[in-house]
Amino acid sequence: MEHRHLIAILRGIPPSETIDVCEALIEAGITMIEVPLNSPDALISIAMASNALGDIATIGAGTVLNKKQVAAVSEAGGTFVVSPDTNKQVIAETIRMQMLSFPGVFTPSDAFRAIKAGATGLKFFPAEVLGPKGIKAMKAVLPPEIPLYAVGGANPDNFDEYFAAGCSGFGLGTYIYKPGMDAAQVSERANAAVAAYDAGFPQ
Repeated sequence: MEHRHLIAILRGIPPSETIDVCEALIEAGITMIEVPLNSPDALISIAMASNALGDIATIGAGTVLNKKQVAAVSEAGGTFVVSPDTNKQVIAETIRMQMLSFPGVFTPSDAFRAIKAGATGLKFFPAEVLGPKGIKAMKAVLPPEIPLYAVGGANPDNFDEYFAAGCSGFGLGTYIYKPGMDAAQVSERANAAVAAYDAGFPQ
């Protein structure tokens, strides 16, 4: 399954809203959907979305902090794991369980530690603090094939700056979803994100 390098982060979403919001995202063209584990009944949301939509989207978990949580995500049907830090045990366990791993990094040491542990891609977080210049400087020394995601402050207005710095994708948190937003609001923002991504993605 081909996906845009756009991960919708549904922090705080309750299970009762998960399917409607996920369907709005998928219809807009965002098919990588993350439910952070510090959301209400996150594993239930992941299982619901995976069961209902797993053939047309990839559903994963964020804020994954240990191996026990990795196993729980896999059992719920998740297919990728996003973590806020560079935890070698979490990365290795994620890969061992045949899921994709996107650990959070902020320094070159973090980045190389994550790559050596088997990370699928790197989540530069918080990107708004590091900035495109910081990411560009690190990109120069990283393996060119490893995808880089800007997370934390990324939105359609600055996609071009991060693309120019060497990013291939984005994690969209409060821009794409905040508790209380309905599916129509998510759809409007998702469509704007997809349009900006498609216009700027390096060919």
